[in-house]
This record gives sequence, C-alpha cells and structure tokens, in this order.
Amino acid sequence: MSRAQVAEGGSANRVRGEATLCIGGRDHLLRPSFDALVRAEEELGPLFALVERAGEGKLRLAEIVALFWHCLADRERIGREEVGEAVMAQGLAASAKPLRVLLGEILKGSG
Repeated sequence: MSRAQVAEGGSANRVRGEATLCIGGRDHLLRPSFDALVRAEEELGPLFALVERAGEGKLRLAEIVALFWHCLADRERIGREEVGEAVMAQGLAASAKPLRVLLGEILKGSG
C-alpha cells in the first residue's frame, strides 16, 4: 500500500504509534511525528500537561481536535473544522481510542 493510500484511509501502523480517525466516512491517518507534536505543543502548551489534563478528565474538546489536526497525515486537505465535526459525529467514546494512542506516544517520547 502506498503512502498516499494510507493517508487516504489505509490502516495505521501501531508500531509507529499511528492511529486512524474517521472523517467524512473515511479513515484518515494520525501520525504523531516530531514536527506534528512540536506544532501541537506550540499551540496547546506543554504536551505532558496535556496528558495530565487528559488523565484528570479535564481535556477540552478543542484540545483533542487540535491534537488530532496537527497529527493528521493529510492535514493540507482537511480543515480543522472537519476534524471537529468528525469528533462530534462519532462521539467522544469513539474518539478516545485514537486519543489514547497519541497520548501514549507522547509519554513514550516517540515521534
């Protein structure tokens, strides 16, 4: 499977800490690369504090959407609003799975 196919809905590589998020009925790859996490940290503040808020149940919806959007492999083609709509459409319970993967990668220091 090519990189473009993966970005457009292929399966995530769990070894690399990737996850998928369904946006507009298609799975999109979330890749917690170094650059993506730096962008997220610039916007959201220290990522360890983000993980702590998540553990305390204090993570805001806007923070989840921002983290997903920064880690989205095909971010150039998908707007943040679409990511937010997808999270709302599938619900927080379904969004928790990819969120756990990304937060786990942050704690492991992967990227």
